[in-house]
Amino acid sequence: MSLLARLAPHLPYVRRYARALTGDQTTGDNYVRVALEALAAGERQLSADMTPRVALYHVFHTIWTTTGAQLEDRSGMDDGDASTRLMRISPRSRQAFLLTALEGFTPSEAAQILDADAHQVERLIAEAQSDIDAELATDVLIIEDEAIISADIESLVTELGHRVTGTATTHDEAVDAVARHRPGLVLADIQLADGSSGIDAVKDILRKFDVPVIFITAFPERLLTGERPEPTFLITKPFQPETVKAAISQALFFHPSRQKQAA
Repeated sequence: MSLLARLAPHLPYVRRYARALTGDQTTGDNYVRVALEALAAGERQLSADMTPRVALYHVFHTIWTTTGAQLEDRSGMDDGDASTRLMRISPRSRQAFLLTALEGFTPSEAAQILDADAHQVERLIAEAQSDIDAELATDVLIIEDEAIISADIESLVTELGHRVTGTATTHDEAVDAVARHRPGLVLADIQLADGSSGIDAVKDILRKFDVPVIFITAFPERLLTGERPEPTFLITKPFQPETVKAAISQALFFHPSRQKQAA
């Protein structure tokens, strides 16, 4: 199999990564082109110890680190744009965050790409998430009928610097809470106290506001039906605190229409 045939399925994704990393599609594509030319000319090799996708990102990373990370130009960028927020994160932390949050690599795979170890990658991800959380602090609505779980989620949310401005245990309470105060993020269970549906509550909320939503549920199969739209962020109970924290950071950062809430 030719080199191009091996890499073709991965090229759209490495272009996406390059765009997010550099803040510009043209710049990102230029670095991808340089990486492919280096491979075609034999100046770089795909590591036999890595999968083709990991090896391709590794080559791209090596080239960008020696040039792009030192030549970033942040002038003329919109302060509220997601690309600008990314560019304010240090290059190394930005890479670790994007490789795991956007590209779906495991910390171990990201470590291979970055020539680091998994512990270093996890530290870099935590640093990036901390920067994001501090910048995107917002008001949060929790829709959860189990008091202990609701309290646990509220604790995680406040640890990240966000404000819980409403809690609801039923569909009607959730809709009323949003009417009183518009949230910047919704964390929702599916099955609520009076037998009402968190899915229906979220649908009603989204008819009024474009807000990121994270479902935290013991019944993921009720959402993963194959119908569209399916939720971008879905966490299964029992959950790990770090999983919830990471989902909150990603939901706030990548939501296209999110507006920062006033304090």
